[in-house]
Amino acid sequence: MGRRNKAKKTKAKRQSTEATLKGKLEITRSGRGFVLVDGLEEDVLVNPEDIKNAMNGDIVRVKVTSGYDNRLKGKITEVVQRKRVEFMGKFEMSKGFGFVLGDRDRGVPDIYVPIENFNGAKNGEMVVARMLHWEKDDKRPVGTIVSILKTEDVADNAMKEIILEHGFPLDFSDEAMEVAARLPDAITKEDLYKRKDIRNYLTFTIDPEDAKDFDDAISFRKLKNGNYEIGVHIADVSHFVTPGNALDDEAYQKATSVYLPDRVVPMLPEHISNMLCSLRPDEDKLTFSAIFQLNEKAEVKQYWLGKTIIRSKRRFTYEEVQNIIESGKGDHSEAILAVNHISQTLRKYRFDEGAINFRSTEVRFRLDEQGNPIGIELKESKEAHQLIEEMMLLANKTVATHVSKIKMNNKSIPFPYRIHDTPDEEKLLPFIAFANKFGYKFDISSAETIAESFNKLLKDTQGRPEEAVLSELGIRTMAKAKYTAVNVGHYGLGFEYYCHFTSPIRRYPDIMVHRILLEVLEDRVAIDKKMEEKCKHCSNMERQAMEAERDANKYKQVQYMQQFIGDEFDAIISGVSRFGFWAETLDHLCEGMVSITSLAEFDSFQHSDSDYALIGMKTHKRFTMGDKVRIKVVAANLEKRHIDFEWVNGGK
Repeated sequence: MGRRNKAKKTKAKRQSTEATLKGKLEITRSGRGFVLVDGLEEDVLVNPEDIKNAMNGDIVRVKVTSGYDNRLKGKITEVVQRKRVEFMGKFEMSKGFGFVLGDRDRGVPDIYVPIENFNGAKNGEMVVARMLHWEKDDKRPVGTIVSILKTEDVADNAMKEIILEHGFPLDFSDEAMEVAARLPDAITKEDLYKRKDIRNYLTFTIDPEDAKDFDDAISFRKLKNGNYEIGVHIADVSHFVTPGNALDDEAYQKATSVYLPDRVVPMLPEHISNMLCSLRPDEDKLTFSAIFQLNEKAEVKQYWLGKTIIRSKRRFTYEEVQNIIESGKGDHSEAILAVNHISQTLRKYRFDEGAINFRSTEVRFRLDEQGNPIGIELKESKEAHQLIEEMMLLANKTVATHVSKIKMNNKSIPFPYRIHDTPDEEKLLPFIAFANKFGYKFDISSAETIAESFNKLLKDTQGRPEEAVLSELGIRTMAKAKYTAVNVGHYGLGFEYYCHFTSPIRRYPDIMVHRILLEVLEDRVAIDKKMEEKCKHCSNMERQAMEAERDANKYKQVQYMQQFIGDEFDAIISGVSRFGFWAETLDHLCEGMVSITSLAEFDSFQHSDSDYALIGMKTHKRFTMGDKVRIKVVAANLEKRHIDFEWVNGGK
């Protein structure tokens, strides 16, 4: 079996040397590139002179020129899709032209700007330039200046650079804004013709206090037969955002909104997200709904999917709903308590049936009026949050299951499922060995028993010293959730079918789901042959958004910790590598690194993969992930978004 698999891989590798392949380019600091190709055992090495006009993160075609020695090598022949087309830099003018100077350390070229594209920019100003074209034989791309920045606002510019770096534009094009501006505010008789009118139902929204785009609402009725009717109503974005125009094209290219500590980069213009589609109280709104009839045991007796018109009676914050749940009193308390009972019952069923109960910690910055961090707090998930979460999960699962049953020519129709695969064995086995050292056993005989073992571990470690490290490492063993037309189920949630239906204001796959669901309901399904390509794009942009959010959070952490240079704090080791270890302060939840060179005066340390530890060769001193340590803040570099700690030997 093993030999046969190896032979297949070798054949695949040799076949690949005879073709031009498509993949994602990653460029290292040394200037060498590596093209990552789906389904290929190894990436393709590209020397600097063969990268041509491609940049880090671009989707490219690479012609494999050799592959019979130690590795595959090739030359880039075409840039299929740019990761980013907008760049920030200093503008330098000359006679009749200018250059926006790129960041050489990050592989960003200077951009040539002809005089007609200056757009009011002056010599020495910080600007954002959009690349218009870059011919293969040209040394530099040609661009136009799209905005002029305030040089004195360093933190604001840093956030903008992070946004651009991950392929998201700062603004919408004039063409997209024009489409958005033309969308009618009034609801017409034609709009209502095929909709269920539930404006007289008790309907409410539950969102964070500072939310502006309310894209989901809950309705509640107690039926004569004793059952509950609970509706999940989602802003009908696909009614306004239709295929084939600049607005839809830009929403697809972004694929997601990006949430940074001090701002949101919306997928859709504010006129749509905060006005037309926001389910604000006392306003008639167009929605796409999943309405369920459930009994006291939260068993779904029947459901209905379709377009509706609603009128929210009340806008709740999570804090208000939590107070009602805890006190039993408040506006519409009967409905809130009934829906919460259903949600908590659904939640229990979910974990009983194999969902994994990982508890992750979210951190939020408190900012002053200038966007500077003045404090850090934990975001807790309470029953009010779980009420919304479970109802959204039920709607998402129901929509995916409903569409999965539709066949054309005995085949399932292309659909953007949200999948989460079973854990990778290479990551799982070292974790199990590490957990065994604490006395926790795993049954790996099936995917179901692995999930049961994870849940038992998470329950048994609660309140114990090893809880944080085993929970964090457990999360790292998990596969990443993604969008795909090839459904394999959602392992973490324990669902056979799952999709994203409930947030079309901020996620493009939800818009795709709405369009396909409407086709199914109206019996006019059109096969989308590019579905998998669209799913890959949306998954990639989701990862870019997550990386942008991490980078922005890191910048704010560095900003915040600058005031503590020289101070000592208690911290928890959050990661270990051969370069040193990372530690997160208990007081601020900010992460920095203790380099292995700073530990050299105490001992020579070696990295142990299996123990997630650095081990001293002479003293046998161990720095293990999850250990509590005393650290000193020695540097906070905003440009590199990096905090340096030193270990305090003998610290209290």
